[in-house]
Amino acid sequence: MNPIADLKKHFESAMEHLKDELKTIRTSQASPALLEGISVEAYGTTMRLVELATITTDGPSAIVVAPFDPSTIQDIERGILKSPLGISPSNQNGRLVVRMPPLSQEQREKYVKLAAQIVEESKGVIRGYRDDIRKKIRAAFDKKEITEDDKFRFEKQVDEETKKINEVAETHRANKEKEVMTV
Repeated sequence: MNPIADLKKHFESAMEHLKDELKTIRTSQASPALLEGISVEAYGTTMRLVELATITTDGPSAIVVAPFDPSTIQDIERGILKSPLGISPSNQNGRLVVRMPPLSQEQREKYVKLAAQIVEESKGVIRGYRDDIRKKIRAAFDKKEITEDDKFRFEKQVDEETKKINEVAETHRANKEKEVMTV
C-alpha cells in the first residue's frame, strides 16, 4: 500500500485543472488561452474553438483566430459573440481578429476575486483527496494491513504533501493576481 503515490497523482491532476482554469481569466495581455475553451456549434455538434482553428496573438492586445476550414468562420464568430467574455471579432481576409479592450480597475478587481474563488475551489478538491486517503489509511490500520507506526507516518506525509500543494495553489493565485493587476 502506497497512499502517498495516489495522493500525489490526485494532487497533480488538481493542479493541472487549476492552471487550466486560471488561464481563462483575462489579464492586460491578450492570450490565446482565453478563447481555446469557447464552445462553437459546427458540423452539427458542439466543439471547442481550439479544435476548429489556430489561435495566436498579434501584439499585446489582439488575438487572431484562423479556422482550419473557412466554411466554419461564421460558426466561430457566433461562438465568440455568445461567450461570456463580451468581445466582438472582426472578419479580416478569412480570419477573425479579436481586439481586447484594456481592463478597468473594477474589472481587474473582479478577475482577482474570481482567481481567488477558483483557487479556493481547488483547495476544497485537495481537502477531499486528503480526507479520502486518510480514510484509506485508517481502514488499512483497522484491518491490520499496516502498523500503527505506518499509520502515523503516512498521516504525517499526507499532511506535508497537502501543505505543499496548498502553497503551490496560493503561488498560482498570487501570480495570476499580479498578471491581472499589471497595467
